[in-house]
Amino acid sequence: MRVLQVSAEIFPLLKTGGLADVAGALPGALARAGAEVRVLLPGFPALLQGLSNAATVAAFHAPWGEPARLLFGQLPALDGLPAYVVDAPALYDRPGNPYQQEDGWPYADNHRRFALLGFAAARLAEGLDGWWAPQVVHSHDWHAALASAYIALSPHRPPVRTVYTVHNLAYQGLCAPQHLAELGLPPSAFGVEGVEFHGQISFMKAGLFYADHVTTVSPSYAREIQTPEQGCGLEGLLRWRASQGQLSGILNGVDRAVWDPAADLNIARRYDASKMAGKAHCRTALQKEMGLEVRSGPVFGMVSRLAEQKGLPLLVALLPELVKRGGQLVTLGSGDAAIEAALREAAAAHPEAVAIRVGYDEALAHRIFAGSDVILVPSLYEPCGLTQLYGLRYGALPLVRRVGGLADTVVDCSLENLAEYKATGFVFETFDAGDMLRALRRAFALFARQSDWKTVQKRAMAQHFGWDDAAEQYLALYRALAA
Repeated sequence: MRVLQVSAEIFPLLKTGGLADVAGALPGALARAGAEVRVLLPGFPALLQGLSNAATVAAFHAPWGEPARLLFGQLPALDGLPAYVVDAPALYDRPGNPYQQEDGWPYADNHRRFALLGFAAARLAEGLDGWWAPQVVHSHDWHAALASAYIALSPHRPPVRTVYTVHNLAYQGLCAPQHLAELGLPPSAFGVEGVEFHGQISFMKAGLFYADHVTTVSPSYAREIQTPEQGCGLEGLLRWRASQGQLSGILNGVDRAVWDPAADLNIARRYDASKMAGKAHCRTALQKEMGLEVRSGPVFGMVSRLAEQKGLPLLVALLPELVKRGGQLVTLGSGDAAIEAALREAAAAHPEAVAIRVGYDEALAHRIFAGSDVILVPSLYEPCGLTQLYGLRYGALPLVRRVGGLADTVVDCSLENLAEYKATGFVFETFDAGDMLRALRRAFALFARQSDWKTVQKRAMAQHFGWDDAAEQYLALYRALAA
C-alpha cells in the first residue's frame, strides 16, 4: 500500500503544535505496519534544511502560473523517511512562524502557499514522479485540504483514494471567493456542494466534502463535531458524511521513542513506573529551574497555547485557590496577551509558587512533564490532545475536562474508579471554574494520600496509547477504500 502523507509541518524539523507530532510519528508507524510511506511538505527553510540527498523530481507550475520544483530525498531526523518537498522560495522562504507575520496576522498569500501544497499532492497522484505514485493520499488539516479537491476535480481523476484528517475544525483556512480561478478550481466548486462557506472559500470544507473518507483524531471528537456546539457551522456536512459511513475517529498516539521518561535525555534524571525516585529528582530540578520554592506541595504543569480554547480563563480564575492550598504552577506557552499578562502578574505576586515561560521550548516541555505531579488540560474543546497522553506517560496525572480525546483517555479519580483500579486522573464536566475547582480539590485530596497517589500514578504510566494501534486502523481504512 503506497501512501502519501501531506502536512504543513513535521516533528522534529518544524513544530507549532500537535499536528507536527502526528505528522512525525504516523509515517513510521504505518511503515512498521507494512505500508510504503512518503511524506509531502512545503519548502519552509527548516524542512528544506532537514532534507538530505535532495534531487529534483520535476519542475511544475502552480495553477496561477508560479514556478515550483518538487524535490525528493530523505529526512535523517526521522530515520531516513522518504520525503517530497515543494520548493517555491517566493512562497515559503520566510523566517519565523510558517503561517503568520511577526505582528501575528496571517500572511496575505496563505491561500496560494497552501493551495500549492495540495496541488503538488494531486500532481503526484497523477504521476508527476514517474518512479512512484501513491494509492492513497492522506492530507492533514486545512493546510493540505485542497489535495482532495484537486484530485476529485481533475479532468482525468487518477486511480487514487483520498483521506482527510481534521485536527482542529476551528481553523478552517478561509479566503475570498475571487481567488477561485486563481487556485485553479472550476466555478462549479463554489457552492454548497463544494468549497463555499458563508460566501468564502473554505480549505477545510474542501477536505471534508471531496475526500473519500474523513477522519478526526479521537472517537469523541468525531461525534462532537456533528453538533452545533462544536461543528463550527459544518455539522450538517459532517453528519451527512457520518451517515454514509465516511467519518470516523482514530485516536492519536504517543511516539514512545520521543516521550519516554526511562530514556529521555532532556530531563534531570530518568525513571520508569517501577523506579520512581527519578521523578522526585525531576520535580526538584524543575522547581529550581523555574525559580520556585523547593517544597512538597503538588506541582501543576501546563504546556499549551495560552488561549480560551485551552481553558486558561478557568486556570487564571482558580490560581489564588491553587496557591492558597500550597500548590505551585509552571506554564509554558504563548498566545492571548491578556492571559499572558494575568499569568505574569500572578508570577510576580507569588514568585515562590507561580512561574511562566513565554514561547515554546521542546526540552523544557519534557522537563515540565517529568517534574509535574499534575498536568492541566481544562479545554473548552479538544480534538484529541497529546498533552494528557504525555502526562500519563510521565506520571503527571492529567486534570482535564471531559471533552474530545480527553474524555477518551483519562479516567476520573472518583471513589468508584479508585476502588475498581481504573482511575488515571481528574475529570470535570462543564467549562466552569466551579466544576474545575472540584477536580482541583480531588487532586489535592489524593496527593495528601501518597500511597493512593502512587497507585494511580503507576496505573497512568501503564496506559498504552501507542501509534501502532492507530496505524493499524488507518491501514485497514486505506485497504477498504482501495478495495
